[in-house]
Amino acid sequence: MVAPRKAAFAEESAEVEVLFANMEKLKGLTKKIQGSLNRLETSGKSVQDAIGPIYGNTQRLQTMNSNVDRIIEAIDRVREPLDQRNREERIIRTGPRKVPLQDYMASLDRTTQALGDLKRSNLRSNQQAVTELSTLLKTGTKQLEDVFREILREDAGPVEPLHYITKQLPFPTLSEENLSKLRLIHTHVSASFAQISQTDVKETPTEKIYTEIRSDYITTTLRNLAAASVSTARKTTADAIYKQGANGIGTYAQGMEGLYLAEYENVCPIFARDEWGAVYASTCQSSLNEFSKTLRELNTHIQKNLMTDCFLGYEIIEIVSNLSIRVESRTGELKRLIADSLKPIRETSKMSLTKLLEDTRTRAQALVALPIDGSSVPITGETVTRLQTMTAYLSPLSSIMTSLGDGGWSTASASNSSTSLPTLKSFDVGADGRQLFAHYAADMLDTLLSNLETKSRVLLKGRNLQGVFIANNVAVIDRMIRSSELQPLLTSYASKLEGWRKKGTAMYLEAWREPSAHLLDVQYTNRSGRPHSGGAASTDSTAIVKALSSKDKDAIKEKFKNFNTSFDDLVTRHKGYKMEKEVRSQLGREVQNIIEPLYGRFWDRYHEIDKGKGKYVKYDKSQLASTLA
Repeated sequence: MVAPRKAAFAEESAEVEVLFANMEKLKGLTKKIQGSLNRLETSGKSVQDAIGPIYGNTQRLQTMNSNVDRIIEAIDRVREPLDQRNREERIIRTGPRKVPLQDYMASLDRTTQALGDLKRSNLRSNQQAVTELSTLLKTGTKQLEDVFREILREDAGPVEPLHYITKQLPFPTLSEENLSKLRLIHTHVSASFAQISQTDVKETPTEKIYTEIRSDYITTTLRNLAAASVSTARKTTADAIYKQGANGIGTYAQGMEGLYLAEYENVCPIFARDEWGAVYASTCQSSLNEFSKTLRELNTHIQKNLMTDCFLGYEIIEIVSNLSIRVESRTGELKRLIADSLKPIRETSKMSLTKLLEDTRTRAQALVALPIDGSSVPITGETVTRLQTMTAYLSPLSSIMTSLGDGGWSTASASNSSTSLPTLKSFDVGADGRQLFAHYAADMLDTLLSNLETKSRVLLKGRNLQGVFIANNVAVIDRMIRSSELQPLLTSYASKLEGWRKKGTAMYLEAWREPSAHLLDVQYTNRSGRPHSGGAASTDSTAIVKALSSKDKDAIKEKFKNFNTSFDDLVTRHKGYKMEKEVRSQLGREVQNIIEPLYGRFWDRYHEIDKGKGKYVKYDKSQLASTLA
C-alpha cells in the first residue's frame, strides 16, 4: 500500500515543479515585454517630437491654399463685369433698331446688374470700370428712350373730336402691341435710371416723355373745341337771354371726358400702380390749364352780361361738375383739378343770385310811368320768364344755394362764400334743393310785387286803378307759374300769391263803397207798421212808397240818383280798364257779390218810386249782372 501512495505523490510533486518552472518563464517574459513597452514609449515620444512641427505647418499651408482659392474667385468675379462690358458694349452700341428689342433690353439688364455688382464691391480699382459701365448704360438707356418716344409719336397726331362725339365712338387708344413695348421699355429704363441717377428724381425719363407727347396730343385735339366755346358765347342781340345748350362748352366737356378716359386706358398698362396716377395727372394738366383759361374767358363774358347770361354760368357748373364726377368715378383721379377750374364761375354764379334780386328791385323802382289802364308791366312777365329759365338749371342752382344757405342770396359775395368740391349728393335735386329754389323764387316775386305796389301808389290815381294794376300783375304771375315747370316747385307760394290777389281786390273794391253806401237806407215805414225785431220787412214796393212822406220820397229818389251816377262812373271805369281775363271775371264777381244783394233789396222796396219811368230807378235788378259783365 505504501509503495503505490509514494508513487502518486511523486507524480503530483513533478507536476508542481513543472508549474513553478512555467511561472518563472512567464515572469521573465513579462519583464521583457515591459522593457519593450518602455522602449516603444520612448521611441513614440521621439517620433511625436519630430512629426508635430511638420503637421502644424501642413495645416497652415491648407488654410493658406483655401484663402488663395477664394481670392482667385473674387478676382474672377471682379473681372467678370469688366469682361462682360466688352460683350454688352457691342450689342448696345449697335442700337435697338438693329438688334431685336428683347435682346437689347436683356443686354441692358445684364449691364445694370454688372454695374450694381461693381458698386457693391466698393473697390477703388473698380471706379474706372464703374464710370465706363455707367456711360455705356446711359447710352443704351438714351437709345431706348428714343424708341419709346418714336412709338408714342406713331399715334400722337391730333384727331377730330367731333367725329367721335357725334357718332358716340370711343376715342382711340394705343395698340396692345405698342402698349406691351412701352411697358417693357419703361420697366428697363426705370431700372437703369435708378443705377445711373445721381439725384433722387421721382420722374423717370419715360414718364417725362410720355407726359410731354400725350399731353400735347390731348391739348391739340381739344383746341378747336375750346375756341368754339368762346366764339359761341358772343352775343348777337344784347338783351337776348342765353338758351340752354347754345354754347359749345358741353361738346368741349364731352371731348375732354372721351380723351381722358382713353388716356386712362393707355397709362394703366404702361406704368406701375404707384406711378400711373401722377403720370395721368401730369398728362392731363396742360389740357386742364387750357380748359381753365377758356372758363375764365367765359366767366368774363358772363360777368359783362350777368342778367342775360348767368344761365350760361349755371350750365357750365352742371356740365363741368358732372364731368369731374364721371372721370373720378372711372379713374379715381382729376376731381380736384377739374373742380379748381370751375371756381371763378361758381363765384360769379353765386353773385348772380343776389344781382338778379337787385335787378328786379331796381327795374321796378326805376319805372317812371305805369299803364293808365291798369294793365301789367313787362317786367312782371320778364321776371317770371327768368324764373322759368332757372328751372332748367335746378341741379347747379341746388349746389350754389346750398353753399349759400337759405336766404344767403340776399348777402352773397365773393368774400363770404365758400367753394367746395361737387359731390353726387350736391347735384341731387331733392326736397332741400327744390325748397331752396322755391324760397328764392318767392323772394324775387315778393320783391317785384312789393315794389310795384309802392310805385302804383305814387304813379296811379285811385285805389281801384291801383287794385286792378296789382291784380293784373298777380294774374300774369299765376298764369305763367301754372303753365310751366314752376307750378310743382312753387306750390308753397300759392298762399302768398293769393294774399297779393286779395290785396289787389281789396284796393279795387274800396271805390265801390260809395255806391254801396247809397243803398244802405233807413227803413221808411210808419212807426206803427215797423216790424218787430227779427220780423220780416214788407217787400211790397207800392205799399212802402205810398207810406213814405214827400221828404222821404225825395231822399229815396236822391239815393237812386246818386247810386246811378256813382255806379255808372265805376262801370265805365271798370270796362275801360285793361284787365286780364281772369281778373275781369274775378273782380266782376266780387262787385256783384257786394252790389247785387244791396241793390236787390233796395230795388224791391222802392222801385215804384218813379212808377217805372226810369228817371230815378235806372236799372232793373236783373240787369245789374249784365251791366257789370
